[in-house]
Amino acid sequence: MKKYIVALVAVMALAACGPRPAKKADVPKNRSFPRVEAPAMIDNPQERLEYIVMHFWDAFAKVDQPTDSLTVGGVPRADVEGQMGVFATLLQQVPESVGQKAMQALYANLEKAPGMFTPMTELVRQYFFDPNSPVRNEALYLPFVKALSSSPLVEEGLKPGYAWDARLCALNLPGTKAADFRFIDTSGRARTLHSVKAEYVLLVFGNPDCTACRELVENMSSVPEISALEASGRLKVVDIYIDQEIDLWKERMASYPKSWINGYDPDYVIRQDLIYDVRAVPSIYLLDRDKTVLLKDAPENVALEVLAGL
Repeated sequence: MKKYIVALVAVMALAACGPRPAKKADVPKNRSFPRVEAPAMIDNPQERLEYIVMHFWDAFAKVDQPTDSLTVGGVPRADVEGQMGVFATLLQQVPESVGQKAMQALYANLEKAPGMFTPMTELVRQYFFDPNSPVRNEALYLPFVKALSSSPLVEEGLKPGYAWDARLCALNLPGTKAADFRFIDTSGRARTLHSVKAEYVLLVFGNPDCTACRELVENMSSVPEISALEASGRLKVVDIYIDQEIDLWKERMASYPKSWINGYDPDYVIRQDLIYDVRAVPSIYLLDRDKTVLLKDAPENVALEVLAGL
């Protein structure tokens, strides 16, 4: 596991009052992020990994030292952020149910450490819910944000916002059937998502003027395993435009692969009725033949890795 360099931060000593000589007060010093190790008796690699994610934050949150602009609980902020990245990466290697329990354990730890509660909840949101995060995962963020929506440590005015985020995270979760909707394809024919027949369906909410969307097209075409999946018919890509500049969308159709099923939402239900939470494009979902969600709003690198392994 990558080690992060600990920066030293100066602390101010309190001067004793009165005529006596000044005396240094005991002040908290910077500390390194405490790493967790699985007990030696756990020899199964997967069980060791699950133990680590479940207890990743225990020792860190046990010492509720002051938090300032440079540190969180006495640990340099850069180190804490780096460890959040390590934690998020490890969660990708355990079952989702274990990951959700690990997120609940993180929240429970933070409730016992009010001095670091706010900066840590902001960091969790940045990593697991921000649409630009390469490790975002709404299924993992859901139990954490649900706890925030009723937490005694959260201001009352902020709780409705967290409750709204929890509602968005609960949409089209992995393991549930993807919401169906009507779209118009490039030939003007009305179709539905559930009518698309394939072993796997890659659902992409995109925009032909979006740079990241164009890069997705290029990156997919550069992976031979994904091209083979499409050529065999096992994978169909459905790209849906959800904005209102339909004429512009039609002008840009040449930029899409001819093998893709391209369409637009004529009823604007995806945005207006919020049947999918599209906070940034491209937003990528992987579905199986029954339209059960396998990946929800997956980062591109995650989606491509899963597709290449099918």
